[in-house]
Amino acid sequence: MMTSDQVLSRLQAGNERFVSDKLDGKLQNSSRRGELTSGQEPYAIVLSCADSRVVPELAFDTGLGEIFVVRVAGNIANTSSIASIEYAVAHIGSPVIVVLGHESCGAVTAAMKGGDNGYNLNHLVAHIQPAINSASDDASVNDVVKKNAKLTAKDLQDRSSIIRQAVEGGKVQIVPAFYNLDTGKVDLLN
Repeated sequence: MMTSDQVLSRLQAGNERFVSDKLDGKLQNSSRRGELTSGQEPYAIVLSCADSRVVPELAFDTGLGEIFVVRVAGNIANTSSIASIEYAVAHIGSPVIVVLGHESCGAVTAAMKGGDNGYNLNHLVAHIQPAINSASDDASVNDVVKKNAKLTAKDLQDRSSIIRQAVEGGKVQIVPAFYNLDTGKVDLLN
């Protein structure tokens, strides 16, 4: 298993290939599918927004079985996303969790606008409210997205003893990040 620094370097190198339109497209064939029938050993966990413009597997130029992706609007730490990440931390041992926010996030925009969006969406955007509350009054959507990624990274530890113990034990590093829609560049926010 790679160290967290090695994983972050690998993710950043993959993102550089994505940004420069030089994807290597490895590990995406029938041979790779066959290798994975007995199990998985992804080296990173990515909590990403469900936005169709943000595809972590492509943004980091990864193949099958390389990253464990959990997607939910606003890349929030709700019970289901936390449980999915806990599974990966406890049973797979990936040393890095990336919380990937992105430019012009619709969930963050909806949270900032407020109002009644119906029971389910209201419940979802409530997870983004702490980022809005901690941002300045003139904060842009992208400022709140970045704050939300940082607070979600903290939430993963605060709301999960499994994740917190892995972080405290030096087994997992949580890194908030921001995806730029126009360039495809991922900025690490730590």
